[in-house]
Parts: sequence; C-alpha cells; structure tokens
Amino acid sequence: MNGAKALLAQLRTEAACIEEFLAVLDREAKAMSAGVFNDLAAIAGEKTRLLDRMAELDREREAMQAALGYEPGRAGADAAAAAGGPEVGQAWAELLVLAVQARSHNMRNGSLVYAHLDFTQQALHFLQASAQLFYGPDGVRKTQSGSGTRLALG
Repeated sequence: MNGAKALLAQLRTEAACIEEFLAVLDREAKAMSAGVFNDLAAIAGEKTRLLDRMAELDREREAMQAALGYEPGRAGADAAAAAGGPEVGQAWAELLVLAVQARSHNMRNGSLVYAHLDFTQQALHFLQASAQLFYGPDGVRKTQSGSGTRLALG
C-alpha cells in the first residue's frame, strides 16, 4: 500500500474511533440528564478505552507522517494530507471536524457533571444546616419545649 493510501486508511480508522467516542459521550449526557447515574461507571470505562485507542492511533499517524518525511504534529499532518491528494485532504478535514465535536461534547458533559455536583453540594449543605435545627446528634427530633421524638430505637 502506498503512503497516501495508508494515510487515508489511518485517518478513516481515527475518524471511526472518534465517532464511537461521540456516541459514548451522547450516552453519557443522556444518562446524566435522565439521572441514571448507575450507568456512568461503565460509560467512563468505555471513554477511557476509546481515549487510549485514539492516543494510539494518533501516535501511529504521526509515525506514518514521519515515515513519509513530514514532521509530527498538526503542521506535519496538514502537509501530509495536502500532499496525499483530495481524498486524503478531505479525510483529514473530516477528522478535524470530528475532533472539535468530541472536544465540545466532552466539555458539555463536564459542565453537566459540575452542575450535578453543585446541586448535590447545595442539597447537602441545606440538609446539614436543617438537620441541626430539627435533630439532635442522637437522632431525636428537637421540639420547641426541649423534648423529642425518637426516630430510631437502639
């Protein structure tokens, strides 16, 4: 396989991996929005696996660029894609679009995580403050007169 065809195949493999990552990010966002937090551990595992795979594919592409005489990094990838012809150039452009989408979706999900975290922290602060007004350390409900009603025996 010549250099341009090999690079094209590599770019398509990377694009497929990023598309799979985008699908996982969408599932993660839906799970968080629906409050299905039990699914998040498995989703995080999938994200980690895909991120590792994307890093591996990136290293492979950079090695391919070097073998073709181009420097590693974005400048070398741009030059290799341009030299590879219109099909390679298009595949590279599509990969860059997918990468921007993945970054955007990941940031969106991070914002969802922080929103849930903030809500949870505010709820905990409220409950902790409210508990001091209504319950003593022994679990007995405080009343105006100082007597209490036991919530739990033991």
